[in-house]
Amino acid sequence: MPFRAVQPEKISTSVTHQIELLILRGILRPGERLPSERELSERMGISRPSLREAIAELQQKGLLTSKAGAGIYVADVLGGAFSPALTRLFADHDEAVLDYIGFRRDMEGLAAERAARLASDTDLRVIQAIYDKMLAAHAKRDPADEALLDADFHLSIIEASHNVIMLHMMRSMYDLLRQGVFYNRQLMFRQRSIRDNLLEQHRAINEAIQARDPVAARRAVEDHLTFVENALIEQKKAERHEEIARQRYEHEQRR
Repeated sequence: MPFRAVQPEKISTSVTHQIELLILRGILRPGERLPSERELSERMGISRPSLREAIAELQQKGLLTSKAGAGIYVADVLGGAFSPALTRLFADHDEAVLDYIGFRRDMEGLAAERAARLASDTDLRVIQAIYDKMLAAHAKRDPADEALLDADFHLSIIEASHNVIMLHMMRSMYDLLRQGVFYNRQLMFRQRSIRDNLLEQHRAINEAIQARDPVAARRAVEDHLTFVENALIEQKKAERHEEIARQRYEHEQRR
């Protein structure tokens, strides 16, 4: 017969599994500090030795890392998504920017469609809360906060799509965006007319998802990223025109 005796699971194994799921589901994020050993053992209702055993196993797996005198942190599990050489290649060639936007349009359109269908009521409240923060930040002269919230807004939709592969893949893509590998997001937000358009587009995305309309949600995301793509093309064109004008001016000064 194919039946075997059931073995009781070690406490440390249960702890390991719980923390792994929190990392897998994107609840614990790369670089996030875990509570102290005392606090964590109390929260989980386990002994410190069992917790230490679980932490040691997760460190061996590369999911947690310790910093001397600072505690235990979630490892930078996204760090290996792209090699440094490939990251530099992305940064040095403009065609990577358009491919990046195209990739986001496909993936985030799907994520918005899924979020409209699959998001829980709490997921929708998170998306709404971030949009409300964007609305408040829009009134400020400095666009820095709004630019940061832009990434948070899009990632909250990806989280609400409830696909862990998509979540971790897109987090790695946004990590490169935050580093300015593809383009300077804050530079785009400095132009008031573009900033107004972006807010309106985010409003349309949010409303479609809150209404649980998958078709409208996907279309709103696709329209938004097409606008971003065209704005970047125009920005590059303006930069080229300015460089040509500067060369003409310098040449004229020497005549």
